[in-house]
Amino acid sequence: MTKSKYSRIIQGCMTWGKWGKQLNTNQMVALAHHCIEQGITTFDHADIYGDYSTEEDFGYAFAKANIARESIQLISKCGIQYMGEARPELSVKHYQYDADYIIWSAERSLRLLQTDYLDLFLLHRPSPLMQASEVAKAFEQLKSQGKVKNFGVSNFTPSQVDLIKIGAEVSANQIEFSLTQHTAMHDGSLDHMTIQDITAMSWSPLGSVFKDDSEQTQRVKKAMQPLCEKYNATQDQLLLAWVLKHPAAVHPVIGTTNPERMTLAIKALEIDMEREDWFALLVTSQGHKVP
Repeated sequence: MTKSKYSRIIQGCMTWGKWGKQLNTNQMVALAHHCIEQGITTFDHADIYGDYSTEEDFGYAFAKANIARESIQLISKCGIQYMGEARPELSVKHYQYDADYIIWSAERSLRLLQTDYLDLFLLHRPSPLMQASEVAKAFEQLKSQGKVKNFGVSNFTPSQVDLIKIGAEVSANQIEFSLTQHTAMHDGSLDHMTIQDITAMSWSPLGSVFKDDSEQTQRVKKAMQPLCEKYNATQDQLLLAWVLKHPAAVHPVIGTTNPERMTLAIKALEIDMEREDWFALLVTSQGHKVP
């Protein structure tokens, strides 16, 4: 794989605003500086976050933060028509990917984030009605105008990626991948990204371990106890180390707004999990031996 354009740990911004901690401008400024100091230089957004409001909140903070634009990377996504307060005219949640809408969404994100360009612009979820020619038309115009440097997708299967690649470049695919949700490792998604030199990014890289109290998460927590001592690591660091071990060079997108956990996430890069420990966690998560 070619050298990534993005920090290996990516900071997800979904919970910075209305859908989470509702950080004020000063808090966002401080958190952005902390990320950069730790080596987290890539910030992940989507138009719908915070009911279409978080990009604007972040953009205002970024303008106040005195951070050199070229020192960070901004990602955003488009395509989900979300039924919230911001778009009351919608009668059903759906996806839209005609060229005009993709271009309009990108330009809206640029305006709200107060930037001249996006480092990466993703189609948020696949639509049964998407047409490769429309996507290609939008991508070509946005790139030729210097508004977007790279394009990609999110939650796309290998065949859906190939459909878009008929007429447009796809340089990244952001998918769900974790110890408790590792379908992408078995359905060809990560293999496909490796073969096609597509940067793999994973949302919810800690999986359901801290969200659900199930037999699976109880097994995983128990199995991690001796490994925390062995690697002198926290449970969240071990979960990230497990994701990072995969040869697809996955970039975890972390969602925390806690500065300490951001620092711990970066330090997870130093953990070289042994092969048998990696498989032991996999076996524990899935509840049965590998074939």
